[in-house]
Amino acid sequence: FTGKAATTGSAVSEKVRTRLEELDDLEEGSQKELLNLTQQDYMNRIEELNQSLKDAWSSDQKVKALKIVIQVRKLVYERIQSMCVDNRVSLPDNFSPECVNDTAKETCLNWFFKIASIRELIPRFYVEAAILKCNKFLSKTGISECLPRLTSMIRGIGDPLVAVYARAYLCRVAPIKYLFTTTCFCLLFQQIHGDTVQNQLVVQCVEIPLYLTLYSPAIDWILQCIAYRAPEILLTEMMERCKKLGNNALLLNSVMSAFRAEFIAARSMDFIGMIKECDESGFPKHLLFRSLGLNLALADPPENDRLQILNEAWKVITKLKNPQDYINCAEVWVEYTCRHFTKREVNTVLADVIKHMTPDRAFEDAYPQLQSIIQKVITYIYDFSLLFSVEKFLPFLDMFQKESVRVEVCKCIMESFIKHQQESTKDPVILNALLHICKTMHDSVNALTLEDEKRMLATLINGFIKMVSFGRDFEQQLSFYVEARSMFCNLEPVLVQLIHSVNQLAMETRKVMKGNHSRKTAAFVRACVAFCFITIPSLSSIFTRLNLYLHSGQVALANQCLSQADAFFKAAVSLVPEVPKMISVDGKMRPSDAFLLEFLCNFFSTLLVVPDHPEQGVLFLVRGLLNVIQDYTWEDNSDDKIRIYTNVLHLLSAMTQEAYIYHVDKVDSNDTLYGGDSKFLTEINKLCETVIAQILDHLKTLGKEETLKRQSQLALYFFNTILAHGDLRNNKLNQLSVNLWNLAQKHGFADTKTMVKTLEYIKRRSNQPEMSHFTDLALRLPLQSRT
Repeated sequence: FTGKAATTGSAVSEKVRTRLEELDDLEEGSQKELLNLTQQDYMNRIEELNQSLKDAWSSDQKVKALKIVIQVRKLVYERIQSMCVDNRVSLPDNFSPECVNDTAKETCLNWFFKIASIRELIPRFYVEAAILKCNKFLSKTGISECLPRLTSMIRGIGDPLVAVYARAYLCRVAPIKYLFTTTCFCLLFQQIHGDTVQNQLVVQCVEIPLYLTLYSPAIDWILQCIAYRAPEILLTEMMERCKKLGNNALLLNSVMSAFRAEFIAARSMDFIGMIKECDESGFPKHLLFRSLGLNLALADPPENDRLQILNEAWKVITKLKNPQDYINCAEVWVEYTCRHFTKREVNTVLADVIKHMTPDRAFEDAYPQLQSIIQKVITYIYDFSLLFSVEKFLPFLDMFQKESVRVEVCKCIMESFIKHQQESTKDPVILNALLHICKTMHDSVNALTLEDEKRMLATLINGFIKMVSFGRDFEQQLSFYVEARSMFCNLEPVLVQLIHSVNQLAMETRKVMKGNHSRKTAAFVRACVAFCFITIPSLSSIFTRLNLYLHSGQVALANQCLSQADAFFKAAVSLVPEVPKMISVDGKMRPSDAFLLEFLCNFFSTLLVVPDHPEQGVLFLVRGLLNVIQDYTWEDNSDDKIRIYTNVLHLLSAMTQEAYIYHVDKVDSNDTLYGGDSKFLTEINKLCETVIAQILDHLKTLGKEETLKRQSQLALYFFNTILAHGDLRNNKLNQLSVNLWNLAQKHGFADTKTMVKTLEYIKRRSNQPEMSHFTDLALRLPLQSRT
């Protein structure tokens, strides 16, 4: 109350931390000083500390004085404890007064008499109370005899604020219920309203309502000690005491804060009656209604009283002129309204909040309370069709004009929607509202937005997109996706989700039509394909684009959109040269070769069933892809190029079959188009020869000493490919396989265990019909010893 300017928070925190560190240093130092002291040393040390305490206090070194007091207390405690120890017995850690001998008890009482000689009342009270708290040497009877005297001492404290906190401290060290009686309350409130206190408040320019709030923590603590595990009848007694004191608002507020919410809620109308009788000039009534509302948020009042309770409370709340006072109360009672009433009452309350918080932009200082109100509304009204039918809900959101706060509110709403919305929806009210909310989140993204924040926003928006379904109205569904693409173009994960959703929509159309598209559905799936083809290039991640081109091409192929499928596959082929050597994976840079290898293997599997374009020539996609692979710059120490070529041989081998091992329904693959034509097979053989030559050239480059192990591994890998996919009746191919086998073990780097199992497999195959050539092959494949 001095009126001095407050120190900044950081400076205060630094000052407090420094003082605490000083006290921590004291703990260790004081313990060391207790060691090896004789009785005379002990007396001398006490005298030194006494003089140091006087000097520190006179020089305004309060921290040092406190340190000295703590040292003295520890010296005293250790000295008394040592009196209980002889050569045979030592006190346990948790000893009782019965374990203490008479000498120690007498010394302890002497110290209380020493303290009693302190003339200043408040220091004497706190020192005696502190020693009472930590003293284990006195019996329970001795402690209980001290309490009435300490209680009487408090009555001598002139300042009522100091007195009430002294009594709270006494409850802390010895929570006896009779410490705070009706008489104590009467004395306290007489002092507060006496001339001395009132004049002092005028001098210090402090209003009485603000001054009274300083008493609440102390009285709350005292009443909590009284109410702890107390029966309901005690609340009735406290209510009667409040009435005898003229329904003192300060005491009534603490009673509602201390007792169990169930007890308060059951007597809600009684408390409202008492609140009405309170004097408005002291403790504001709106704080009393706020305390009552906090209890009603935890426990339900009688059903027949609920509407009357709300009406009585809101009569007071709505008349509040100060926006901060108003919103502090409204925040509490909104939850009560949402729990027990319909959207009509909720709408009325929200309208009243808007009315009070809009003038002079008062909402800017109340964002935390407004956020709390939104959270409570969506917690209790999680049916979003009902929520958005509350007329004032969206206008309420308009008060959040600070972007960061507005985005947090939108995230809160979307999290609730994803959590509680069990079924898909097409409700236009919900869709329009959530599109607006998602657009707000999306538009907050800028160049400074963290990746984690982008990921979170995209996850929420994707959760909404997944929950939207127009049933069999596929055209309306596609229109929604088109609108969403235009609204959320800056969040790449959302665009990826939209592409997947549109592909799924095309496949659902195919399922409904059982693969037999009409002119209308054929046009629709082409529109879906066009959506994907237009959207994919806008993505930044190259592997995301590659995989989506492949996936979308597969969807187009399944829906007999052959030219569109070709366009996707061509786009994928043309994109491969742009793959960088290093890519970011989970924030770390990694080589891209493994990812490219995985993609190309999947691509080869699809190309088996893709029919040749009539104007592009035989195997035009395969040839184009091989050219790209040939021109791609691979790492010097990488063998992925050869592994890819080996997988190409798997594809070419499968293409030579009379009937392919899988097909796309209603799509004629090359086995149907060419029907095993000799020219087609000749083209495949030429490609095989080219690819094999590339593999063998690479094996030759690995003939250096440092790459012999890689050569051995690749030779065995290529041998297994020929074994699984080649026609070993061909003499050249048969001889090539023998050469590869020998090369694999030539320099002692072969995996002998694998080669033994491979040879056993060949021998088993030779026993099958028309596989006699495997017998000759087995004889030509020696196993070299590694010794």
